[in-house]
Amino acid sequence: MQLEIITPDKKVYSGDVEAVKLPGAEGSFGILKNHAPIIATLKRGTVKITDVKKHVENIEINGGVVEVLNNKIVVLAESI
Repeated sequence: MQLEIITPDKKVYSGDVEAVKLPGAEGSFGILKNHAPIIATLKRGTVKITDVKKHVENIEINGGVVEVLNNKIVVLAESI
């Protein structure tokens, strides 16, 4: 899966990932390969990224929106 995290100022993250855990407005949720298409709002919290080499990275966001479509995840974050 391809993940991009973008703020109004810059691209924060771009790369291939195995899993992403997001702070959804209604509760946290995870995204794995072949996830159903979704658009959801995000609250302030941590985006936990597991890349294809099993390296885990955490990025703090202050809310935003996520779109998942055809194994591409785009997080539009208000700020980090």
